[in-house]
Amino acid sequence: MRLVIIGGVAAGATAAARARRLDENAEITILEKGPYVSFANCGLPYRISGDIQKRGHLILQTAEGFFARYRVNVMLNTEAIGIDRQNKNVRVRTKDGESEVPYDKLILAQGGSPIRPQIEGLDSPNVFNLWTIPDTDKIEAFIKEHEPKHAIVVGGGFIGLEAAEAFQKRGISTTIVELMNQLMPPADPEFGTQIAEALAEHGVDSITGKSVVRIGWNARTATLNDGSTLPADIILLAVGVRPNLELAKQAGLEIGSSGGLVVDEFLRTSDPEIYAAGDMIEVIRKPDGAKVRIPLAGPANRQGRIAATNALGGSMTYSGALGTSVVKVMDYTFSMTGLSEKAAAAAKIDARAVTIHKAHHATYYPGYEDLSLKIVYRKEDGKVLGAQAFGKEGVEKRIDVLAVAVYAGLTLQNVAELDLSYAPPYSSANDPMQMASFAALNDMQGFSKFVSAQEAIALIKQGSAKVLDVRTYVEYLNGHIKDSMHIPLDELRDRIEEIPDENLLIVSKAGFEGHLAYRQLSQHGRNAIRYITGGYMSLRLLKEAQNIIEEGE
Repeated sequence: MRLVIIGGVAAGATAAARARRLDENAEITILEKGPYVSFANCGLPYRISGDIQKRGHLILQTAEGFFARYRVNVMLNTEAIGIDRQNKNVRVRTKDGESEVPYDKLILAQGGSPIRPQIEGLDSPNVFNLWTIPDTDKIEAFIKEHEPKHAIVVGGGFIGLEAAEAFQKRGISTTIVELMNQLMPPADPEFGTQIAEALAEHGVDSITGKSVVRIGWNARTATLNDGSTLPADIILLAVGVRPNLELAKQAGLEIGSSGGLVVDEFLRTSDPEIYAAGDMIEVIRKPDGAKVRIPLAGPANRQGRIAATNALGGSMTYSGALGTSVVKVMDYTFSMTGLSEKAAAAAKIDARAVTIHKAHHATYYPGYEDLSLKIVYRKEDGKVLGAQAFGKEGVEKRIDVLAVAVYAGLTLQNVAELDLSYAPPYSSANDPMQMASFAALNDMQGFSKFVSAQEAIALIKQGSAKVLDVRTYVEYLNGHIKDSMHIPLDELRDRIEEIPDENLLIVSKAGFEGHLAYRQLSQHGRNAIRYITGGYMSLRLLKEAQNIIEEGE
């Protein structure tokens, strides 16, 4: 068996190691265009920041090491330029010229490449990508030689956020410029705001809804599409990744509607002798079955393992991915899985979302931090579709549990009943995930109905609802919705007669007190009422709320 793997990072390296464990006699060859095999590209920003001090720690395996341990022939600096499917060979180009590498089975694991947007001056010497170890080396050399004072990061996704933190840690004043109207565009807007606020706490500026159109190397500036300019000694591009499909297209392999290479459940391409894995393929998004691209390291590694197994005669299946991800934002963490609320809407799913802001562990134990958690679920049956969380502690723990819930098709009722570990330093007797599930179930059952912050803003702007604020006097004075009625929760029972029997939205600090107020009012004959899930904390995070909020003095 001659197994050839094109691409030697993530999926490709995993595939090679798996193949050797399955077949000691197979002839396994990796063709890698770059100078390194099996390096930790997810660690590159942390090399720039100085968190990873030794460059060698990013190199997980060398060509020599691969051969010594696995007897895998790694051909570095070798570009695959053509596939002859009929004769089953790959044409490659090296510094010594062109040649052919025969195969019995072929695995494509070429990943993706960073997108380079149309910007005047893009070829300036202070413009970089952050995708490979040589990219990191170039950035390091530039910083040492030029000692930049101001950095621009173009793009506010995962790499952009990590790069911004890296520059800031190096003492470089940093601004993120994001074309969309929020940072972390896959997330719901309120989380983009929280991420921006976390960055601002540490001196990183964010500009959203704008783009860089011109780079001036001599002036060390970047010009935005509104004509404004920013100082820019160093610029990092992080606007997204495109799949490397030139070779697959040249070979006539089928490309999907998402722009990724089509594979079946066994990760076979439209040619049964060719498999594919990693960032270049189209996969099923498990919550709704849509065909999408999910360029993440976790799925890529698992796909590489499956592709190798099946190329050597196995029958492992890949059912899809959730897009579970996590990113460090200074001393905060953002994590998500499955569908966001806006992704569910785009997929035309009748979905709802519940939001809570709650301590990540028992409040009587020292060191608790606020955790914002949002669960997206199907309205008809409460099936969990996705979740997002933001905070300083316990974020990824909750998202990992909810990723299992989405994968397994669990409902809110299932999450509410989970037997989770509890001790005061780690959680509460009812975990925040369960508190969110309780709230959503109360709404579904009509026991305590809520509206989302977005729905509340729309109703308020339409003038079709009056707002009752049940926060404390201090909380109200620090900022409130204009023209809202204010009665603190602890005074509510004694002032029921002041509350009109009309369409009423109850706003509390974070939602829970709104639920308590709802239950009081509903038992005093007020029926046209709902509370705002996530409360004032969620409202203030939405740009749409800016003209209905009156800031405190």
